Amino acid sequence: MLVLGIESSCDETAAAVVEDGRVIRGEAIASQVAIHAVWGGIVPEIASRAHVEHVLPVIEAALAQAGVGLADLDAIAVTRGPGLVGALLVGVQVGKALAYARGLPLIGVNHLEGHLAAVFLDSPDGRAPSSFPHLGVLVSGGHSEILIVKDHGSYEALGATRDDAAGEAFDKVGKVLGMPYPAGAQIDGLAATGNPRAIKFPRAMRGRGYDMSFSGLKTAVAQHVHTHGVPTGTVLADLCASFQAALVEQIAERVQLALDEHPMREVVLAGGVAANRGLRAGLLAVCDKRGARLFVPPPSLCTDNAAMIACAGTFRLQRGERAGLDLNAVASLPLDVRALREKGPGAGRARA
Repeated sequence: MLVLGIESSCDETAAAVVEDGRVIRGEAIASQVAIHAVWGGIVPEIASRAHVEHVLPVIEAALAQAGVGLADLDAIAVTRGPGLVGALLVGVQVGKALAYARGLPLIGVNHLEGHLAAVFLDSPDGRAPSSFPHLGVLVSGGHSEILIVKDHGSYEALGATRDDAAGEAFDKVGKVLGMPYPAGAQIDGLAATGNPRAIKFPRAMRGRGYDMSFSGLKTAVAQHVHTHGVPTGTVLADLCASFQAALVEQIAERVQLALDEHPMREVVLAGGVAANRGLRAGLLAVCDKRGARLFVPPPSLCTDNAAMIACAGTFRLQRGERAGLDLNAVASLPLDVRALREKGPGAGRARA
């Protein structure tokens, strides 16, 4: 079974051909990082225009790398949300057009579900969860959530950030420190050489369940820089290490609570920030203490990509799910099975 995935939720235009939901046959990504770096963050209108420019060439490149044509496909899977609505609409409309023109099934996929599915791609034995349920930890530029993955497409939310997402906090702290966008990788690299106890930054919402908050931590870093100036050298490394430690500790505490209250043997860390070495190490330590295994996609599949959309779409296709040609983009689409099921006419209508 060959499924073409299309991803355009934010600032990456991506397409991929995936076989049987597991093997990446071909993929292509057009990054907009250089475009938005000038502004220090993503400009939605610019992102949408770039998607329009790149989406068809990217699809052609993915098909060419896979050595297949549209006639060889079994379905089209497209990200329908959450994300920037103008950017999402580009991928959704192209996906609908291709599905209609070729008479192919259309599958609408939640972007966050794609991140959780990425761990199953090109996974040798032992690198992907062996069973359900397992714990899912989604950490990206726009989302930070902890949930129980009951099955492909079935989730129970435990908690989420009340304000900034973890990746957003990284980028905003990077901006305060004068780093180029995106700043997460640079902060992670500096943190590896710094002292995580050099500066006492706040740990928010301790003892208050699964929800998280990173806005106060970001503000504390900004106030520290305002008082002491932008650091350099080892002082900068210490600040990055202290900031990252406070952020990772907050997530790790919630994961530990989840494993205590909902004993599970497997944990999946997904999303763009899953590539962060400090976060991986922090969650690995928690999992080791609780007798659980941690699974993380390779870095290339942690960031936004279309292979994960094709993978998640394949699981939905195998359950007989289809989206209608009235499928719409939903900027704040929740990761909830009741809001994701798309069967028959009208299934693509926007849901709050």
